[in-house]
Amino acid sequence: QARLVESGGGLVQVGGSLRLSCTAYGSFFNINSMGWYRQLPGKQRELVATISSDGITNYADSAQGRFTISRDSAKNTVSLQMLRLKPEDTAVYYCNARFSLKYGSPLRDYWGQGTQVTVSS
Repeated sequence: QARLVESGGGLVQVGGSLRLSCTAYGSFFNINSMGWYRQLPGKQRELVATISSDGITNYADSAQGRFTISRDSAKNTVSLQMLRLKPEDTAVYYCNARFSLKYGSPLRDYWGQGTQVTVSS
């Protein structure tokens, strides 16, 4: 069974940095895109950054210039380097991967369990 395991969240001061990592484990076929989303209490989950299998990246305006997403396809891992963190970056961050479990089956979104990032002022 496929699952995503995240690590790297925590508490950091304003202006600090954190690195989130996520690895896909289990049996699956051909990971398509991977990415990071975040959710504040009472709000919808929102895009932070995604990276395609070809390495094409997409960032939310709030992340552009401060966050960098990267991917190691050989290790089925995606990372998010976050710099110059702000209090408004405080949220639960979720790893996402889109893949099929076997050849010919449809692509599906899978999610990690979430990791808390807290930026204190």
